[in-house]
Amino acid sequence: MTVTLDNPATVAAPFGDRFAHVARLDLPGGALLVLSGQVGVDDDGAVVAPGDVRAQSERIFELIGGLLTAHGATFADVMHVRTFMTDLGDLAGYAAVRNRYFPHAKPASTTVEVGRLFLAGAVLEVEVTAAVTTG
Repeated sequence: MTVTLDNPATVAAPFGDRFAHVARLDLPGGALLVLSGQVGVDDDGAVVAPGDVRAQSERIFELIGGLLTAHGATFADVMHVRTFMTDLGDLAGYAAVRNRYFPHAKPASTTVEVGRLFLAGAVLEVEVTAAVTTG
């Protein structure tokens, strides 16, 4: 068993270099990927479309896709999605975007409402866990 903490070049470095975007646990025949929560920020770390759940959801899944790709995974490999939202009233807008990334099998899911996120204007944060086979 090998654990690797990684910040792939496919996504901007984490804020203040305080954490890893991906924790990878290599196992016989595959790997478990645990991604840190992603918020809708541009490559300079500025929140995209403050307050806009759909625009931020698009950006978040773009970031997650880049992290998965860097480790040989796709959205089809995602086992669990955990979402933190500042307003569950925005759930329909988020779900409309999310469902495009999971058109067939839906992963296990947790969604909770929180008082606020660490960046002003950010309305959701999404983290995923994926399992990918290696050959």
